[in-house]
Amino acid sequence: MRDVRDRIVYEDNHFICINKRVGELVQGDATGDRSLVSVLQEYIAQRDGKRGLAFVQPVHRIDRPVSGAVLFAKTSKGLSRMNEMLRRHAVRRIYWAVTEAQLPELEGELRGYAQRDSARNKTYVRESSHGRDKEVELRYRMLGASDKYYLYEVELHTGRHHQIRAQLAKAGAAIRGDLKYGARRSIAGGGIDLHARSLDFEHPVSKAQISIQAPPPAGPLWDLCVSVVQGEKGKEK
Repeated sequence: MRDVRDRIVYEDNHFICINKRVGELVQGDATGDRSLVSVLQEYIAQRDGKRGLAFVQPVHRIDRPVSGAVLFAKTSKGLSRMNEMLRRHAVRRIYWAVTEAQLPELEGELRGYAQRDSARNKTYVRESSHGRDKEVELRYRMLGASDKYYLYEVELHTGRHHQIRAQLAKAGAAIRGDLKYGARRSIAGGGIDLHARSLDFEHPVSKAQISIQAPPPAGPLWDLCVSVVQGEKGKEK
């Protein structure tokens, strides 16, 4: 269980946050593959000497080909209160994305209406609402660029199915490796270059201000993201 322990980026009595790898499932699905819920249930039970499986439920989810911070509740109290905070948009969620093209502005907002196609497991974004479409909104800013790719910080204002992937693709900037949404080619390991970087919120029980960061996967593009952000922090000092 050392692998699990080394990837835990936050834990208290009510919550645990793990840095998810590309390809891991957050919660069990039709594939029957092992999920992070099962992994953490066993890890906590074994570590704490509990009989049976520990209470572990995801507060939110990220897609299987995406990496980064995923928060799980260890108590029903924590889960219900955090769900309410998400409904009130009281959790700041930041992602890093590597795209194949540049967005229209260095920073800005993308708004639209999303419709999920369950049969194709895909989301389509329109500029106007049609029937049961759900409003989607995110904010972005460019962090840097390489010879071929562009690096963005993305803040979710809503949390819909495949939202970032669909909205960036709609704006002409598909995420690197995301064939489902128009990327030119896949990347090794079958993932996409979208990383759930951080979560910031007021703890719903203790009222402490919580800030969680998950290091991105190893690689030159992610290293560039880290160096750019560290450079910005250095300038602020």
